[in-house]
Amino acid sequence: MQPPLTGIFVPLITPFDIDGTIAIDDLRRLADHVLDEGAAGIVALGTTAESATLSPDERRRVVETCGQACAEHGSPLIVGAGTNDTLGTRTLIQSLCGSTEIAAFLTVVPYYSRPSEEGVVAHFEYLTQHCPIPLIIYNVPYRTGQALGVPTILRIADLPGVVGIKQSVGSVDTDTAQLIADAPQGFSVLAGEDTLVSPLLAMGAHGAILATANVYPAEFATLYRLWHNKNVASARAIGNQLVTPALTLMSTPNPTSIKAVLHATGRISSPMVRLPLLPVPAPAAVISALPASVVEPVA
Repeated sequence: MQPPLTGIFVPLITPFDIDGTIAIDDLRRLADHVLDEGAAGIVALGTTAESATLSPDERRRVVETCGQACAEHGSPLIVGAGTNDTLGTRTLIQSLCGSTEIAAFLTVVPYYSRPSEEGVVAHFEYLTQHCPIPLIIYNVPYRTGQALGVPTILRIADLPGVVGIKQSVGSVDTDTAQLIADAPQGFSVLAGEDTLVSPLLAMGAHGAILATANVYPAEFATLYRLWHNKNVASARAIGNQLVTPALTLMSTPNPTSIKAVLHATGRISSPMVRLPLLPVPAPAAVISALPASVVEPVA
């Protein structure tokens, strides 16, 4: 069985006007751009979207805008919706359902409270019983403070309604290798580390969710296609070329550098972020470290 979600998914930034309100027109243009450039789909309300700073009404507007773009392009929309409160996560998911078609919710492993692994399994079991839309696990232990072993992840993967995982553990490790090798049929393993996507695709990951694909959607889409088609030499070359730009874009708190570059290239009207994030203090230094084609003005 082919996993339901493959390819490069872009966790879109949320552009803000200079007064701090959401720049909806910018968001729609960016959504259309990444899909036109080859992204398989969009993730709305991810960490890159500064979703923790958005009001409930703003979250709905972001989902509706991204949903419209995905519907017109025939692409899946994934929506971030996860907290460290199981009932709160259920409520959040329910509040985002209904306004547009959603392929899956990206739901983070409960953070900060650090439940037992049995508690994490129970968390996702409860959500699958009360959510009519499939779930993707977001495994990011350096943010959550909660490490999961492969046996626990595979137990969650076997739950009805769990269709994938965003694997963001900061390395190419034995657990990730085992997860890719033992993933059940119909379950997507999506790389979540921008600098490590090429080796994970080479190992058999089904795709990726990458913040820096906001800036490089075509390049990452090409990288996926080359690995998928087993064009090893070309895939390795492009993957290597993307490492330094990815490091540069992630060298400041996400998505501050990404917004600085998107603003410099004319793709969004302002580099504004919301507190506690601060704009990049020296955007020219970030931009000068990137390939020239990225910083040329967009017509």
